[in-house]
Formats: sequence, structure tokens, C-alpha cells
Amino acid sequence: MNNKDFLSALSLREGLPLSDTRLLIQHLIGEMTSQLGEENVVTIQNFGTFEVKKRMERVVVNPGTGQRMLVPPRLALTFRASSSLKSEGKKGGAL
Repeated sequence: MNNKDFLSALSLREGLPLSDTRLLIQHLIGEMTSQLGEENVVTIQNFGTFEVKKRMERVVVNPGTGQRMLVPPRLALTFRASSSLKSEGKKGGAL
């Protein structure tokens, strides 16, 4: 399902015009991006948790050359699915 299909299905399901649905999704993603940019945790009930984690700097070795390199610290976005989402995925059923 691509973005256009998702918006159409959500619009039909909720009985909203497509433009309102598109705007709602844009605001939702914008607010999530803002909160994650401030390194806050975003939890959506029955879906999962989005979190920004700090990865420490580390030394890695290139297996081909044996050269050691320093990987700088960085921020990484992580997602942890809720238990209800996991159980539905194991059943293979529709959410």
C-alpha cells in the first residue's frame, strides 16, 4: 500500500474529504518529527513506540584491510512494536 492508497482508504473509512485527511496526516507526522527532534519518546497506543537513541562512538575494523576506523557518535531512530501489534502479526490477521 503506497501513500495515495493509504490516504484514500483512511478518508473513506472515516468519512472525511481527502484534503482533510492529507492535512491531518501531515500534522501528525510533523508533530512526531518535532517531538523526536527534541529527543522525546512518542508512543502510539496499540501500535508502538518511537525513540531517538544515542549511539556511542566506536572503533571498527575493516575485515579486508585490517584498518581500524573511528565511527563518530550519532542519533538513531528506533521503533518498538506494541505487544498487540506483534500478536496480530504472528496470527497473520488483519489489524
